[in-house]
Amino acid sequence: MDQFIYLDYQATTPCDPRVVETMLPYFTDYFANSHSDHSFGQRANQAVETAREQVASLLGVLAQEIIFTSGATEANNIAIQGAVKYRLKQNHTARQVITVCTEHKSVLEVVNALAEWGIDVVTLPVNREGLVDHEALKEALQTPTLLVSIMAANNETSIIQPVNELAKIAHEYGAIFHCDMAQIIGKIDHLSLENIDLASLSGHKIYAPKGVGVLYVRRKPRVRLSPLFYGGYQERGIRSGTLPVPLIVGMGKACEIMCQEGKEEAQCLIYYKKLLIDGLKHNIVNIKINGSIKKSLPGSVNLHFPGVQALDILNRIPHLCLSTGSACTVSSLMPSYVLLAMGLSKEEALQSFRLSFGRMTTQAQVREVIDALSCAYHDIMAGR
Repeated sequence: MDQFIYLDYQATTPCDPRVVETMLPYFTDYFANSHSDHSFGQRANQAVETAREQVASLLGVLAQEIIFTSGATEANNIAIQGAVKYRLKQNHTARQVITVCTEHKSVLEVVNALAEWGIDVVTLPVNREGLVDHEALKEALQTPTLLVSIMAANNETSIIQPVNELAKIAHEYGAIFHCDMAQIIGKIDHLSLENIDLASLSGHKIYAPKGVGVLYVRRKPRVRLSPLFYGGYQERGIRSGTLPVPLIVGMGKACEIMCQEGKEEAQCLIYYKKLLIDGLKHNIVNIKINGSIKKSLPGSVNLHFPGVQALDILNRIPHLCLSTGSACTVSSLMPSYVLLAMGLSKEEALQSFRLSFGRMTTQAQVREVIDALSCAYHDIMAGR
């Protein structure tokens, strides 16, 4: 893999070697069920609780508010379905849920499925920068609403929504606020969950293993959820099932590293992003950035190459690991629904792709990416 340059950190990250090292003993030496009463099991349980503290520390919340899941998709499902189901059981009169057209599919699909329960779904638009209009949210909230779900940072454009402000608005109208935070955790140093009721995280976005995630559930004022499935009452009965101790330990270690190194890492990624954009703009004068630059993640950018299909560029640079859109969509031949929602034409969307740096990226790689993308673009435009 040495000849490849990985530029798809929004899709997934490699496990940090320190995370892997911390996990290994829990596969072989300390493998007991963390809910067993014997001392062997309690050692595993202590490792889980340490990880819970590490996650909570990164988020600035209480350890008791952390529920371990298999990933952000499951956390999104538990949060949205669980909150709505509980409120309906309490005979809440509202029958509306609000989300945004650029959400991850694991939010959009589950929200749309709520129609089977008689729930009306309102999907808010975004502007050309990918941002939600506060007034549009207020207008939608004029109808009694059970829950609002808006992601913190988009998985294709990296656009950051002012979720705490949006959450305040939702609370003014009595709605619960859920936030998909899979893309943003550890990437900015001023993140706050002050007004967030429910938040979803994914381990493999922060250099932890795949197969583990977190659902944050606010305790004061308390948010209650109905479980989606039942079992042994693990994780306060919200997410039953034997805990994958090694994966949870890895998640905790990854959060600990983010706490210690995240701010410095973000500054490095900001530098790489500026280096990339400046270099490409110098070489390709008509290149465009999709969405807001100021209100986006440090190491991610969505690029539009006018006049050239994104797949044609990518086919010329197979050593660069890039994506035209979300890794969770079915076909890369389809234009991104996120870019279309932001007002791009189908043609413009098909001429765009995302690029994301991460912990293992080097400055030399960024400069090579600039050269490779520039050469590929100009060769195609010249018919070579």
